[in-house]
Amino acid sequence: MLVWSGQAVSLVGSAVLRFAFIIEVWSTGEQATAVTALSLCALLPQALFSPFAGAIIDRMRKRSALQIADVIGLATIGALTLVHFFGGGLEPWQVYPATVLLGIGAAFQLPALTAAIPLLVRKDQLGRANGLLAGARSAAGICGPALGGIMVALSGIGAVLVVDLVSYAFALIGIRVVRMKGDKVPEGAGAPRTKIVAEAVEGLRYLFRQASLRDMTVNFCTVNLVMVFGFAVIQPMVLLKSGNGALAAVNSAIGVGGVVGGLLMAAWGGPRNRGRGMMLGIVGMCVSAQIGMSLVGGVAGWCVAMLIGSLLMTVVNASMQAIVQTKVPQDWQGRAFGAVMFLSQISVPLATAVSGPLADQVFEPQAADGSGVFAVLGPLLGDEPGSGMAGMLFLAGVAGLAVALWGLASRSIRHIDVLLPDIDEESGRKGGEKDDAVRA
Repeated sequence: MLVWSGQAVSLVGSAVLRFAFIIEVWSTGEQATAVTALSLCALLPQALFSPFAGAIIDRMRKRSALQIADVIGLATIGALTLVHFFGGGLEPWQVYPATVLLGIGAAFQLPALTAAIPLLVRKDQLGRANGLLAGARSAAGICGPALGGIMVALSGIGAVLVVDLVSYAFALIGIRVVRMKGDKVPEGAGAPRTKIVAEAVEGLRYLFRQASLRDMTVNFCTVNLVMVFGFAVIQPMVLLKSGNGALAAVNSAIGVGGVVGGLLMAAWGGPRNRGRGMMLGIVGMCVSAQIGMSLVGGVAGWCVAMLIGSLLMTVVNASMQAIVQTKVPQDWQGRAFGAVMFLSQISVPLATAVSGPLADQVFEPQAADGSGVFAVLGPLLGDEPGSGMAGMLFLAGVAGLAVALWGLASRSIRHIDVLLPDIDEESGRKGGEKDDAVRA
């Protein structure tokens, strides 16, 4: 709970700043490309640095690894605060390099935090703990946009920077106070080590030695590629159709859905068949948050669609994390989670990079003219501003649904809990070794 409370406060501060950054770059020209470029600055470094961060995490105490992320955030926001108050004000272009640094910090935070959870709770409580942490991230989605919109309107981005600075300091205090059972420097830490790059590659190889983990990760990578192609244009679509107030409402609905999903996981613990549960959750996400989001009109419909999708996303992510936490040895979890993040998210920057220009230069003009794919989609989605981005969202939902059904049909994913037994904590055997023995 100490870790949870510190991370929750930090996430709220970051969500406030993220919303302020979106408004800052949107104000320079109201282009979807500017918003998606900001997302790219956060996602690309996080994906690329994750394998190396995982290798570094496995060389140190998890407490120390968690502090790296918060120190990076504290230093970055501290520098922005000094520039804003003592350097003549913050320029919109300065948001982009700061977002890159925060993305590097996130590359350390997520693998370290997920690897630390087994040191804080029993194995049978992993689903619940993952759900609570996911709920904390979603709670930030409720408070962040609303608070960010108010603070930007009343006091500008300076107050937002100060709030985020204090939130990082609070998170650091929580990590310093908590005690993690079994948190120690890995054995052989003083011996000569292979290079970080080699250890990062070993994390990738570990996943691909396990058929079920490999198939699950490849499926997540493909799902992210097609779904993020649509998700990346939700914010500019809402801004174009209804303005800042509607975006705050939609982002808050995403947060509400995540909180409800987190509370559901905390009380329930997740589906008994985690592989099947993950795939069914992705099917629901595609139907609600993408296909449904593209078809409904108005703020109320958008909020309902995104609330359902966010709830399901929390269940999917918490289940996936619990699978890795129970199937991978503790001294490999940093590298494993770093590899999972890299493989599942490397497609996200690619989709984000192309979605903005496609929205501005292809889909929006086609929607207005009724040409291209809108010769078919036009009667469903209309021809007003924002309809082109709605078409991208619809197509992404259809493609994501097909990928999810492929995963549901895959036995190695659907029955991952049976095919890949849990780690034997006493003997320390890896899941792959145990699985090979069973097959033999």
